[in-house]
Amino acid sequence: MKLDSKHFDSLRAKPTGEVARAAAPTCQWKGCLSAGLYRAPMGRGQEGKYYLFCLDHVRQFNASYNYFDGWSNAEVEAFQKDAVIGHRPTWRTGFSGGDGGNGHKGGGRGFEDPHAVPTGRAGRSRTAPSRKLKPLERKSLEALGLAEGVDRAQIKARFKELVKRHHPDANGGDKRSENKLREIIQAYNYLKQAGLV
Repeated sequence: MKLDSKHFDSLRAKPTGEVARAAAPTCQWKGCLSAGLYRAPMGRGQEGKYYLFCLDHVRQFNASYNYFDGWSNAEVEAFQKDAVIGHRPTWRTGFSGGDGGNGHKGGGRGFEDPHAVPTGRAGRSRTAPSRKLKPLERKSLEALGLAEGVDRAQIKARFKELVKRHHPDANGGDKRSENKLREIIQAYNYLKQAGLV
């Protein structure tokens, strides 16, 4: 390669030792003239701003740094609790960020929701769905001695009552009661799978 080549002028070598330190900013620790290669946070309220220290001074700074300096225990606990949700406001499901007592229809949600979709409460008891029952669902209700349109609580109560009545311990091991109990349990399990219980 020729020393007067245009390619020779564009080559750069990595500075070593003293040259590298001279190019780096100096340590911001009072009285230190070393290279400040390590960042340390300036403190609360100055996020994204850093001091530049040498290795020894950044270690010393980090050992004594306290983000919560001057805060009471209650303030620190409140900060930690808010940190879980990223310091963003939250509210119960189904409610907007309003105060809840703002006079809007829908219980303070800021909108009217006649079907209570977000809360899952439609103002009526949880009854079996209004859809037409399938034949096996109807047969399972009949096995429990119930009619269409009963709610979940009635199905559960009737199941418990029939299990107590037909349990073999209550009937001295009667085979007919065992068969009836098996039928009741199968009917209840089917209703559970169908989402009626």
